[in-house]
Formats: sequence, C-alpha cells, structure tokens
Amino acid sequence: MAATTTTVETPAARSRNGNGNGSATKAPQYPDIQAIRDSIPADCFVQDTGTSLAYLARDVAMILSFGWLGLTFVPQIQDPIVRTLAWIVYGYIQGLFCTGLWILAHECGHGAFAPSQRLNDVVGWFAHSALMVPYFSWKFSHHRHHRFTGHMEKDMAFVPQKAENRSKPRFANLYLDTELFEDVPIVQLAKLIGHQLAGWQMYLLFNVSAGPQSKQRDDGSWLRVSHFEPTSAVFRPNEAFYIALSDLGLAITAYGLYLGAQVIGWQTIFLLYVVPYMWVHHWLVAITYLHHNHPDVHHFEADSWTYVKGALATVDRDFGFVGKHLFHGIIETHVVHHLFPRIPFYKQERATEAMMPVVGHLYHKETRSFIGQLWATWTTCRYVEADPNTPGALKWAANN
Repeated sequence: MAATTTTVETPAARSRNGNGNGSATKAPQYPDIQAIRDSIPADCFVQDTGTSLAYLARDVAMILSFGWLGLTFVPQIQDPIVRTLAWIVYGYIQGLFCTGLWILAHECGHGAFAPSQRLNDVVGWFAHSALMVPYFSWKFSHHRHHRFTGHMEKDMAFVPQKAENRSKPRFANLYLDTELFEDVPIVQLAKLIGHQLAGWQMYLLFNVSAGPQSKQRDDGSWLRVSHFEPTSAVFRPNEAFYIALSDLGLAITAYGLYLGAQVIGWQTIFLLYVVPYMWVHHWLVAITYLHHNHPDVHHFEADSWTYVKGALATVDRDFGFVGKHLFHGIIETHVVHHLFPRIPFYKQERATEAMMPVVGHLYHKETRSFIGQLWATWTTCRYVEADPNTPGALKWAANN
C-alpha cells in the first residue's frame, strides 16, 4: 500500500512546528463524509458472504486443530519444564487464532460480514459467545463508540481525563496521588499490567473509560452499568431482550466448559481455554487503546465534535504478519473502518488508498513498533488540555 507506508505529518505536529515563519497554522479543514465516501470505489462497500465464510472456516479450523494438538500431545510430555513451555506457547498462539475469530465477530456486529443481518447476528452470537463475549451487549455499546468517537462526553471507550480532573482520586490511578506517582516506572507498569489483564472485564462490568453522557439513562447508580444486565443504564429498554440473549450464549459456553472439566479436569480447561482467553482480551485492549491514543490525535468538546473529526482521530498502526493475516487487518486499516464500518476488512486496504487524496494530512499512521508504542503511549498520553491552535479540540498534554 504505497500511499501509507510512511508516517504522515499530522495537524497537531504541524501546529507544534509552525508554518515556517514563527506563527501557528490554521485549524485543519475536514472534508464532508460524502466526499470521502465518493472517493472510495462502490464495490468496497459490498460484503461477499462466500469470502467471509471462508475466513470464518479458516479461523475455526485453526482453533479446533490447535486445540486438539494441545489436548492430545502437550499432556504427554514427560519433562515438566518442557511441558510448561509447551503450554505457554500453546496459549500464546491459540490466543492469536482466537483473536482472529473475535475480529470476525466484530465484523458481524458492524454488518460487514455479510449482506444478511440475520447471518451477521447468528455468526457473531455463536463466535463471541464461544469466546465468552456478550455479543449483542458489545454490539450496541460499540456502535455508540463508533457514533461518537473522540467525543469527550458521549464516546463509549477510552475517554481521557481532562487536565482539571486528573488529580481526583480514582480506581484507574490506584487511588494514588497523581503528582507524586505518575512518573514512577513501577507504578506505570503495574497500572499497564492491570489495564491489559482486566481492562476488558472492567469495561463490561462497570463501563470503565466511557464518557459521562454515554449512558442511555441516568438511574443514579454506578452499579447499574453492566453489559450483562438487561436493564442496565448502558442500554435502551428495547435492547433488553438482546442483552438477555447475550447472557444465554455465555451461560451455554460456561456450561460447556463445566462439562469439559468433568472429563479432562479444571487445570486442563484453564490451560486449554482460559489462558488463550486472557491473551485474546490482552490483544483487544491493546489494539483498541492504540487506535485511539496517540500524541498527535485530538479529542473534541461536544460543541465542536463532528462524526468525521472523531473518525479521523484514530490511528492506523502496523503489526506485520500477525496483524494482516491473523488479525484481519484491524490494526492496519482502522481509520477507514471508523469512517465506514460496513466495509469488509478484506476491502479496507484498497478503500484507505482511495480516500487518501481527500483525507490527506488528516490521516494518521504510526509505523513504529506496535508493542513498543504500547508502553510509550501509556507513559506519554496521560491527560488532555485545550489546544490553543484548534478551538474546541483537546490535545494530549506535553509529558515533561
């Protein structure tokens, strides 16, 4: 993809650098969503059911085959050290395969898997339920994340702290004094590990990192924001049936794991299923976090936010073979996905190339190490403050 192989200088970067005569550049001008859409070939918006099902069959075959290999051969290894190493390798690789399946279910949630909404929901429900993900619950809240990406009040995920609120004690800071501990590497490492191990579960249970106006109604209780409760404040009343259906899928999977444990034992179930599960959600938290956090990416106040601004306030990154072939390009082509989430993943690269003449310098791509940037971004992007060069926009504060 020749048009996107180098890092593009972003509006925020140019604001810092100036225009060559010592003055700041003007606020960026954003194109109309229809202009961007018109630049993309019409066939990119067409889902191919056969292609999607082929990817689904491939991912399921890899998961089942690798699970069979792990269950059949790893327990037979006599040396405990070698057996432990084999389980570690199994958990990591199976986590990669299962992340691919998670992402295909994500396609279903957006209606990008197939033209048939029923097929999308059936495949998505089965795939996500098998991974202990509440499909419809996630689908509804994730749609609202796409609808309000970058909105400081209504976005559903990774809404940053403002400068004036950063000193307030909160769970995400382990209730420590921010000024005293935010530069201590061991504290940052502990927070990052907690973020990666439990961030997904905290989001599902407590709507963590969502904007203050992201709930569909305010019942006054911080407990009534679970993705598992049909009457949760996160959802509309007419969505309650689907939340219960999501819970049913989880219950079926949990019962299947229970039955499996009666045959092969809980320790084997833990190694065979739970460890890959933890890897899956580590990857998903890392991917989502790095898509929406970068020193050069804005967030927006309510009165200046638009859909295009929010969608373009995301970042494409690179994760090599794993990203393109196992993770279905979700890391490499996320910007166009936020603009047009119904474009199937196998057409997003071409769509990205096509929109570049219209989007131009507003497009963000980070070419440095994906994993390396997780730590760099975590320790750099801590809170946002008003950008004096762009009214209504918030930039990440300089980390001195």
